[in-house]
Amino acid sequence: MRLGVLDVGSNTVHLLVVDAHQGARPLPAHSHKAELRLAELLDDSGAIGDEGVERLVRVIREALEAAEDKGVEEVLPFATSAVREAANADAVLARVREETGVALPVLSGEAEARLTFLAVRRWFGWSAGRLLVLDIGGGSLEIAYGMDEDPDVAVSLPLGAGRLTAALLPDELPGPEDVRALRRHIRTEIARVVGGFSRAGSPDRAVATSKTFKQLARFAGDGPRDRRTLSRKSLAEWVPRLAAMTPQQRAALPGVPAGRAPQLLAGALVAEAAMDLFGVDETELCPWALREGVILRRLDHLPTG
Repeated sequence: MRLGVLDVGSNTVHLLVVDAHQGARPLPAHSHKAELRLAELLDDSGAIGDEGVERLVRVIREALEAAEDKGVEEVLPFATSAVREAANADAVLARVREETGVALPVLSGEAEARLTFLAVRRWFGWSAGRLLVLDIGGGSLEIAYGMDEDPDVAVSLPLGAGRLTAALLPDELPGPEDVRALRRHIRTEIARVVGGFSRAGSPDRAVATSKTFKQLARFAGDGPRDRRTLSRKSLAEWVPRLAAMTPQQRAALPGVPAGRAPQLLAGALVAEAAMDLFGVDETELCPWALREGVILRRLDHLPTG
């Protein structure tokens, strides 16, 4: 069957169309993406303003039209941290439903972490052993650890690259004190949850997903495109270089689109802190993440026979 997963994230609204069958790997058929950056459209009260809601409704309509054009049988919509934490989330969801017909479920942060972990486990298989999975989104950082398909520990922290940039790095070229303050904030937040993971055990493999990690790995990582890795040592070398760059200069780096360039420094600081505090020297990049996890979970619940 042809499925479409509609991901209303903090940075983008992304429709991924796949041909999916129970027991088989989902095959990507089409991708429709619109930049939105909801995390940057919150007003002083933490609500998504009228402009942001209008843009959200418009891009969801466009995604639904694309799904219809591609023959999608079922659309699996969901929203993540930007909608989840908006002060007017209920009103936004009601308007989306009224104007598009989409009842948009809002995933909890823990559910995001668990579904991402499921996708990574299916990608690497049981032979990968105990996995530590890191995912940096626009609004939050998800961390999960475990041996099975459902992780033993899964948490979500408000450390998304877009959120941190908007709140703590508003200037195009931040000063050293701003960078140091952000670094301290990130490490304090992550350190609070490290103990729970340490008690669960040590990972056999650390895996990173998400656009932020993929962009960092393009210019700071190693290995072929289909098995990209990112080392903590390389990140530590790149962080001060990124801090000295303007967004325009960062956008000139391989794999960094102009729309994401302002968030790159915050994302690098989160990645470096997570790898350092969890004792990870190197992460391997996984092409599957939350959207694939949603699809896999849906396929698991299809009737057999």
